[in-house]
Amino acid sequence: MQKSKQNLKIQFFVTALSIILFVLKFVAYFMTHSLAVLSDALESIVNVLAGAIGLYSLYVASKPKDKEHPYGHGKAEFISAAFEGSLIITAGVIIFYEAIMAFFEPNVLHALDNGIWVLLSTAVLNLAAGLTAKTIGKKNNSLALISSGQHLVLDSFTTFVVTIGIGLVMITNYPGIDTYIALLMGLWIVYNGYQIIRQSLAGIMDEADLALLEEVIKELNKGRNEKWIDLHNLRVIKYGAQMHIDCHLTVPWYFNVNEAHFAVDDFSALIKNKFGDSVEFFVHTDGCMPFSCPICTIENCDKRKAPFKQKLDWTIENVLSNLKHQL
Repeated sequence: MQKSKQNLKIQFFVTALSIILFVLKFVAYFMTHSLAVLSDALESIVNVLAGAIGLYSLYVASKPKDKEHPYGHGKAEFISAAFEGSLIITAGVIIFYEAIMAFFEPNVLHALDNGIWVLLSTAVLNLAAGLTAKTIGKKNNSLALISSGQHLVLDSFTTFVVTIGIGLVMITNYPGIDTYIALLMGLWIVYNGYQIIRQSLAGIMDEADLALLEEVIKELNKGRNEKWIDLHNLRVIKYGAQMHIDCHLTVPWYFNVNEAHFAVDDFSALIKNKFGDSVEFFVHTDGCMPFSCPICTIENCDKRKAPFKQKLDWTIENVLSNLKHQL
């Protein structure tokens, strides 16, 4: 819950900053009449709308679980990110269209020297805020916050490109550079909007996050307990800032209920130590079988049916399988 509140505060700051930068960029456009600057300002409209949507989605996602939503409200973040991606693509198409039209009706540019400083200030602010939002979003597993941060970082890069373009126009006195930059920006923005939509749909459809799985498995291998004979049927599902882990954990067959429970507690504590308290577990314990003995590392086990032969490292291939491990 603490992470959700932090996400909400950062998103509120991002939304407020987007409004300020939106105003500054339109000031720069009215000063310069640059199509590239207009394209950058139009993208800022998207950032304002996306920031507001992201703010609402994080508010919804921060609500506690209830009877109707037993896994919480975190999926709202994925819907928000999908809508933000759609807005970005729309802005990219508009920019691309305006750039094509400019080949037939070129704009007259002026006051470029003043406009360039306004743009540079917005780029620096955007970059700093975007990197902060992305860092906290990744730490708190918030796709909405990561998306907002990505918007600001992209916005800063495109603003830097526009600024360089205006500088080239001032040096070469060739206004066509402005149009070409707007054209490239339109394509770039559409591509990044697609990437955000792709990520959000993956979250909505509970697509496996292989990078996250690798990270979870790496942590388990590093702190592995000898009582955890094997791990299989592992599933990691993200609900916004929440992470839900389902798995089957094989423990010695002769453990009583309390001993098996303690083994699960150790397992859960290891993961929470790495990913925080936002992780929820559903761990099913299995008793080991005689074919488990060759991979079991428990020493001095008087129930052993076969000698130890080899320790199996846990990998994506064997932990995703629904079968107990054996040689």
